[in-house]
Amino acid sequence: MKTNHPKLTVVIDGDSILEFNRNQPLPARQREYLDRMDEKMRTGIKLGDDEISEPNTLQCAQFVASSLIYALQEDNDPIATAMCSYLAKRIPDLKQVKAKTEDDSTSIELVFDRGYEEAQQEQVISFNL
Repeated sequence: MKTNHPKLTVVIDGDSILEFNRNQPLPARQREYLDRMDEKMRTGIKLGDDEISEPNTLQCAQFVASSLIYALQEDNDPIATAMCSYLAKRIPDLKQVKAKTEDDSTSIELVFDRGYEEAQQEQVISFNL
């Protein structure tokens, strides 16, 4: 599958931690794993304190992104890779998963409008009025 957004980047506290090239085909075993993830999530997911019995695509992406960041924080590379693969293949317009940690909490943002390289070129301009 060729896409306009060939790379998904996982960013934690401003640092690129993991990249997935969507133009690389997944082995059959990994595709089957992603299909099983879809089946399991169709039965319901928990997002924060909310139980969602019929999650939509974005809710599933949020759930998987949360699992991805947790796996990276726990140094669980196989799960992190599987979660990143899921997001890259199932959400083709997703360019970044950005996480920011503060104290004991982590916020996660799904970024669709700019890739990591583009975001690095952005500059903040402050005006004193």
